[in-house]
Amino acid sequence: MTTPAAERRPAWAGRNYSLLTAAAIVTNLGSHGALIAAAFAVLDSGGDGGDVGLVAAARTLPLVLFLLIGGAVADRLPRHHVMVAANALNCLSQAAFAVLVISGTPPLWSMMLLTALGGTGQAFFGPAAEGMLMSTVSGEQAGRAFALYRMAMQGAGLGGAALGGLLVAAIGPGWVLAVDAVAFAVAGSLRSFLDVSHIPVRAPGGGLLSDLREGWQEFIGRPWLWAIVAQFSVVVAVVGAAEAVFGPLVARDELGGAGPWGLALGAFGAGTVGGAFLMMRWKPRRLLLAGTLCVFPLAAPSAALAVPLPVWGLAAVMFVSGVAIEVFGVSWMTAMHQEIPEEKLSRVAAYDWFGSVAMVPLATALAGPAELAFGRSASLWGCAALVVVVTALVLFVPDVRNLTRRTASKEIAKAAAPVGAPPVKPLIEPPVELPAELPVDPSADAEGPVGRLG
Repeated sequence: MTTPAAERRPAWAGRNYSLLTAAAIVTNLGSHGALIAAAFAVLDSGGDGGDVGLVAAARTLPLVLFLLIGGAVADRLPRHHVMVAANALNCLSQAAFAVLVISGTPPLWSMMLLTALGGTGQAFFGPAAEGMLMSTVSGEQAGRAFALYRMAMQGAGLGGAALGGLLVAAIGPGWVLAVDAVAFAVAGSLRSFLDVSHIPVRAPGGGLLSDLREGWQEFIGRPWLWAIVAQFSVVVAVVGAAEAVFGPLVARDELGGAGPWGLALGAFGAGTVGGAFLMMRWKPRRLLLAGTLCVFPLAAPSAALAVPLPVWGLAAVMFVSGVAIEVFGVSWMTAMHQEIPEEKLSRVAAYDWFGSVAMVPLATALAGPAELAFGRSASLWGCAALVVVVTALVLFVPDVRNLTRRTASKEIAKAAAPVGAPPVKPLIEPPVELPAELPVDPSADAEGPVGRLG
């Protein structure tokens, strides 16, 4: 019997998809407020900007160290079990952090330790969540499903940051951290209801190292995949340095303080929601070409800070870059969903995450020395130039230009073609060849086989 709620949902928004989206909204509402609360908890305990950076680094380091292991574990065990266990770890670490902050003045080492536990949980959660989401949807509506999911996440993050700032001022950072712990508990409970009974039991592999090697072979064997991850190792690092280090400094010295910078970040968040909304309607045929062209605007915020533009100009630039990154993000997820075998999704996602975040601590650490050596404006122009150069270089990879969105008619025709029949036109235009065997989604409904973000 079909419930009224199920009848109102689109065909691609099945039960698993709805649970994943609801859980992602809950965690993003809590975690974006908790980021603000953690920074103010450090400052309220007598710390300075350097101590805030140490606590942030304590989260990033285990994330980098354990990502690849997390991907291998998520492809070996049921992914929803890994997600729930990671949520439980995050819940406990945030609850302990909240108790320390509410009860007094926590020492710096304890805040770093608890934050590191949160980063460890994220290292296991991220690849499992990405694989689970990608294989929960199927067919030609996958791009729309990913766009709606990302729009919900970005909207929740935007609201969570705004609400978190207000709550930190009203009730203190400790209670905001407690709310985040509750959010992790609720999200973990929702994810425990994911239905994976139709998923075939995974065959035992040859061990963790063998699984990692197999994931690496899948990753390195696709030029479009490793080329774009290499591109984003630079893009994420320099954009992160520009916005985390130079942005607040420019706002303080040139734009009038934290308020204008908060407005610019809010415009970026609104742009991401707008970009996700756009991608619910637009289906670019050449997925990676459209997505990569939309990486060029990510150079604009660094250039705007280098000038610097007035607040309204910076906000407009940030809005456009928010739209652009969502066009890339949805196109990238659709390409991964289309091309990567389901049983390897989490491992490939782990290599993707690792490549994207590995250089962030180095770039952030070098931002200060670069400002001293070259000046703030020159350093920001350098950030913008690096984004443009690496994005232009990745367009020389044929697969990036030619990878084409797969349609249901092509998949059906290929599956139904009799032996000896003429081959279906390849999804990547010549001269690029497809693998001998394309991953085919065996499920006809929206809750297909289990296979990033939440």
